[in-house]
Amino acid sequence: MSEVIPEWIDGHQKHRLNEMLIVVDENDNVIGADTKRNCHLNENIEKGLLHRSFSVMLFNTENKVLIQERADTKLTFPGFFGESCGGHPLYNTLELEEQDAIGVRRAAQRRLQAELGIPPEQVPLEDILFITIYHHKAQSNRMWGEYEICYLLLVRKDVSLSPNPSETKNFYYMTKEELQELLEKEARGEAKVTPWLRTISEMFLYKWWPYLDDVTRFAERHKIHRV
Repeated sequence: MSEVIPEWIDGHQKHRLNEMLIVVDENDNVIGADTKRNCHLNENIEKGLLHRSFSVMLFNTENKVLIQERADTKLTFPGFFGESCGGHPLYNTLELEEQDAIGVRRAAQRRLQAELGIPPEQVPLEDILFITIYHHKAQSNRMWGEYEICYLLLVRKDVSLSPNPSETKNFYYMTKEELQELLEKEARGEAKVTPWLRTISEMFLYKWWPYLDDVTRFAERHKIHRV
């Protein structure tokens, strides 16, 4: 089963199935590594295979948040609206480093470039703020899903964007009201939204939005929110 490859993914996404992700327990302690393919198979998820990930919420200086529409070639939730950028720290020395979540923030900087074409110098590590962690599980289809300890990161900058079409189909800067409207459309069956974008919005973003100048007041870096 571990060699199954979805028919809808392209060569770029097929290659990424071999990335080695960080396997953790429910308290985010590192216990090993496994491939992206194995970590996203529902049969392994149901056995408890849990990995570390991150979600970046990128705001511009007009306080609008970037929401991306995932490419149709993504492994899970293809074509769905999701967070600004998401991904996984890899099982290597740089991205395993845990002090101040520096490894996860390095991974986020890497993926901001890979997904959205944002040059690393536009998002230095000190501008990638680690706020909190949430633990979620979501089934994309009968075979593939997500089961993650996810670091929630926030960036507030004006950046240049050049999305990779294998990763991102479209992107939109949204006000709080526009994001709420998108989630309302999803509730009516008129839009496809990842479960974790709803979680991030309702549990965190709506509360943070008026305080983006001082968002670190909401930092809960040692708490894992169970979704």
